[in-house]
Amino acid sequence: MCTRVVWPDAAGAVLVGRNMDYHRDTGTNLWRLPRGLEHDDGVGGSLHWTSRYGSVVAGAFDMMSVDGMNEAGLAGHILWLAESDYGTFDRSRPALSMAIWLQYFLDNFATVADAVQWIDETEVQVVPLGDPATGEVPAVHLALDDATGDSAIIEYIDGRPTVWHSREYLVMTNSPTYDEQLKLLKDVEGFGGTKPLPGTTLAADRFARAAYYVGRLPEPKTQVEAVAGMFSVIRNAAQPFRIPDPDKPYASQTIWQTVADLTNKRYVFDSTTRPNVLWIDLDKLDFSEGTPAGKLDLLGDTSLEGGLAGNVSSRFEDTAPMQFLTLQA
Repeated sequence: MCTRVVWPDAAGAVLVGRNMDYHRDTGTNLWRLPRGLEHDDGVGGSLHWTSRYGSVVAGAFDMMSVDGMNEAGLAGHILWLAESDYGTFDRSRPALSMAIWLQYFLDNFATVADAVQWIDETEVQVVPLGDPATGEVPAVHLALDDATGDSAIIEYIDGRPTVWHSREYLVMTNSPTYDEQLKLLKDVEGFGGTKPLPGTTLAADRFARAAYYVGRLPEPKTQVEAVAGMFSVIRNAAQPFRIPDPDKPYASQTIWQTVADLTNKRYVFDSTTRPNVLWIDLDKLDFSEGTPAGKLDLLGDTSLEGGLAGNVSSRFEDTAPMQFLTLQA
């Protein structure tokens, strides 16, 4: 159910990688969203804003931002957390629908510190929305990271945001909650304990392996070596394709992976079902206010020969902006 890892010292660059693990395809396409887009909170509340920063995001079903980075070098990543408790929706509080939660930060902030300050000041509520196709209601937490190497994990427990903010918080997986993950890591050899480095796909085991290997990456000589190094870590934490166990019919597998170079503004995407690595250089995109949004159709890219691969910065098709899922009145 997903892994996120930050490499804060990749020869002067900050890189972050993530696995998207899920039990079914998420209909993911990539989107180019310019400055100047008008958005609202999706729940009929008081939050309305105009995007200050352009961004490239990976969408789920073209209705929800689940991963991405903006032109200032702030990135965000939605991962599963079963313990999430968003509380009862209180219309008197500032709130964001889960579908646009990540996008709010990419639209409005350049640094993790500024985003965390806003969360502390507002205690913004997150409102979960059911998948219109299945009715499944996700339970998720959010990681933010930026080009300075700063990092934060935001979890909702008992209806309020708990923010873990530190440059030391390089890894995030899933259950249990982040404080418990940090405690479990201390039991592992190399982090103060005596247990050998674990090898299963359980969230705590992936957490330990990712933390171990990201701290032992060799210094890269090039940007390509840096991206390759990060891929080596997140692939070690990936979940292979497998037939579901009878007692785990919704067991996840890694369906795609991303590596974002927050310093050099490069976003790399790798599907596990179509092994063509592609990347986008944000500095080559026009995010000017008034320019149209763009969509990179990954669902139609089914060919290994002639399909999307390499630098695809120029291959976004102009389109209307993503329409985020909203709370139905």
